[in-house]
This record gives sequence, C-alpha cells and structure tokens, in this order.
Amino acid sequence: MQKRNLDLLGNFNVLYLEDEPELLKHTFSALEDFVGTIFPVPTCEEALKVLKTNKVDIIIADINLKYENGIEFLRSLKYEHGYEIPAILTTAFTDTEYLLDAIKLKIDDYIVKPISIKDLLNSIHDTLLPKMQQKEIERSYNMIKTISAIIDGKQIELIKFIIKNLDHDNMFNYSYGDIMEKVDVSKPTVIKVFRQLAEKEILVKIQNKKYFFDENKLPNPNEE
Repeated sequence: MQKRNLDLLGNFNVLYLEDEPELLKHTFSALEDFVGTIFPVPTCEEALKVLKTNKVDIIIADINLKYENGIEFLRSLKYEHGYEIPAILTTAFTDTEYLLDAIKLKIDDYIVKPISIKDLLNSIHDTLLPKMQQKEIERSYNMIKTISAIIDGKQIELIKFIIKNLDHDNMFNYSYGDIMEKVDVSKPTVIKVFRQLAEKEILVKIQNKKYFFDENKLPNPNEE
C-alpha cells in the first residue's frame, strides 16, 4: 500500500467518545498533533451536543460505555438525527454479535483495544481518504477553471498537467522537454503558458526545472 500522508488529517475534525478517563486523555493527546480539532467526550449526550455545534468529519466511539452503547449511539445518529458521518468503533471485546451489528450499520472500521495509535491514525486516514480525494478533485477543477479564464483554452491540457503534477508543497519539477514528452504541445506553447502564469505570479521559477505554484495569486472568479 502507498505510504499514507498523515499531514492531510490536519484538515479534519474528530469526535472521540470514550468513558475511560485515562484512555480518553491519552488518545486525545496522541491525536491532537495530527488532526484539526479533536472533541473528547465521555458520554453520548455530550457527543450529540458537539455534533450540533461543531463540524465533525469522523467519529471514534467505544462500544461498551458504562451506561450506553456506542453502536446504538451511532445508529441513533443515522436514523433518528440524520447524521451521515464516517465512524470507527473501538472495543475490548471481539464478540461476533458486535461485529455483525457494526457491519449492518456500515461502520467504516473496528479496532480492538488496547488501541495502537499508529493503527488508529491509519484507520482515520483510510476512512477519510474518499473525502480527501474529493477535495483534491474539487481543488484541481477550480484551479483549472480559473486559469482557463485567463489563458487560451487550447492550452488546457498543459494546465491540467501542471496542476496534476504539483507535489504537496505546490512545487512543479519539470523542464520544457519533460513536459513535451508527456503532453502534446509545442515548445512555443509551453513558453507562452509559463510566461503568462509568471506574469500573474502564479508560477514562480525557483531554479532550473523547479517552479512554485502560488494558489493565492489565482484571480477570484467572483470578482469582476
């Protein structure tokens, strides 16, 4: 499996439902450095309050709470309150009944205690991956649409290639020759597009074959 980029978790908020104080504190401390915001709560009532007042991207819930049941809580969220939020269940028990209930409810993952923070982070990442991919698709589409408004539409394939090959730091590492091997464009076309992007400070040359793509310099399509 491709190495997971856990830095992406910083864009998401987590609701963590666990009634064991030490475990709640320990897991909260371990996760808070990776996720956007983590809401640690010991009861279903408090969990519901968080959901009503905050944006939550994923729920981690223990099954066997002192007076409640995590599966029943998730079921009520879905069928009584209308929440469709990805969820991971944790439990110290491996009873088939719990597993079947989780499957019926279409829970995204099921982790047996003691919790491995590495496994939990990987599970959060894999559960949220479709959301990450959708955000990336929307981001790329918006950038392509915006740039196409200021550059000849005939060069759209070149624009797509640039955006598709940005690394996580928005760096683009290709020479003109590299680009022409991948995209059916002429050198004058590549030079023209790079010059137009450079004039608007969208594509900044750092060194030979290395450019920084500055999204902040993209024009606002809502502004005239």
